[in-house]
Amino acid sequence: MCVTAVESRPAGVHLTPSPGGHRPFGARVKAFVALTKPRIIELLLITTVPVMFLAEQGVPDLWLVLATCFGGYLSAGGANALNMYIDRDIDAVMDRTSQRPLVTGMVSPRECLAFGITLAVVSTLFFGLLVNWLSAWLSLGALLFYVVIYTMILKRRTAQNIVWGGIAGCMPVLIGWSAVTNSMSWAAVILFLVIFFWTPPHYWPLSMKVKDDYARAGVPMLPVLASNKVVAKQIVLYSWVMVAVSLLLTPLGYTGWFYTAVALATGGWWLWEAHALLNRAKAEKTGAKLKEMRLFHWSITYVSLLFVAVAVDPFLR
Repeated sequence: MCVTAVESRPAGVHLTPSPGGHRPFGARVKAFVALTKPRIIELLLITTVPVMFLAEQGVPDLWLVLATCFGGYLSAGGANALNMYIDRDIDAVMDRTSQRPLVTGMVSPRECLAFGITLAVVSTLFFGLLVNWLSAWLSLGALLFYVVIYTMILKRRTAQNIVWGGIAGCMPVLIGWSAVTNSMSWAAVILFLVIFFWTPPHYWPLSMKVKDDYARAGVPMLPVLASNKVVAKQIVLYSWVMVAVSLLLTPLGYTGWFYTAVALATGGWWLWEAHALLNRAKAEKTGAKLKEMRLFHWSITYVSLLFVAVAVDPFLR
């Protein structure tokens, strides 16, 4: 998906796959949970639930919120598992992903494939029967887009992979809105576009940090193919468009003063950090002095605060 969590482990440590070795039950359970990338899904839910409050203009039905979150977890988890199945060769040579369950042998490729397909089917039926079928088709569309368009087609072929592949990560916004209204709205489209333009400047700083990993795996992320200055310019461009789009909700009547204040404050700080990164790149600073992860970490805080404001704003109007 479009949002990213950094996996922490001692640098350079690789576990040897041992599919025929001892695999304790508890470790196996943790491995299957890891296939769903729960830390990433936490961020996806941050963009789903607040939109439900905006669509309801108040507190939505709590059962509906729980059902939407659970269905979203199953769907995104299935997409992530299938992504790991397809990318297991890449994961094996990248330091950042070398402890994923298929690389260590804790889960076999066949088990991962079956697990991912099962989650995809169950999540679609769950959405359709307990939420509505519009949300079901949107969740299935997001899953297929992430697995087929991004993972299978774009990721290994173009530096624009994360730009267009990020569409899958924008879909929870539409799913949250459709779960409440069983329809679409310009408000949902605007927030979809916020996440669309947020994804590249969120992910590219991380890619700058681990570009050697991507180069070794043969993945043409933009920082692998272009200089830090070129990447930083692209980050600034997408950042300005993202902030501008985020401010469209208020003049169109969907939000009030509180959301506007938060969007201006958080967007202004984002632009400060983006331009600071560009200035460091222009000064040809590298390594720790580039400080690219400052923007990456702020990007997670930004989207969290912005969508909390989306949820709170209806109560202050």
